[in-house]
Amino acid sequence: MPVVVAAAVLIRRGRVLLTRRAEGQHLAGMWEFPGGKLEQGESPEAALARECLEECGIEIDVGEILDVTHHRYRERDVLLLFYRCVLRAGEVQNLQVAEHVWVTPEELDGYSLPPADLGVVAKIQSLEL
Repeated sequence: MPVVVAAAVLIRRGRVLLTRRAEGQHLAGMWEFPGGKLEQGESPEAALARECLEECGIEIDVGEILDVTHHRYRERDVLLLFYRCVLRAGEVQNLQVAEHVWVTPEELDGYSLPPADLGVVAKIQSLEL
């Protein structure tokens, strides 16, 4: 049974938010779109709002789904749901992430993203921001 993960493609002023995974976590040091695993009985949208608040101290509005992908890591299978999101309140803080950066869609190619995140990059680069 795959782990279901919701990820935020958070766009502000033509830039996309990336966070870096903290040491000691699966895929430590890699850049990713903020989000995380769904808890029992939780909707993907609720999980995404909770994770962004816990990890980065921000409130978001979750929009339409951009992409769905499945990836088999050695340790686990992951089903990733990518949602287009908007920052509603707060400034990004590094609460449970090592660091964060706002990048243009073109700059995404220069960051070390997990294999499961690579498919959504082309979709982001084709969006009208």
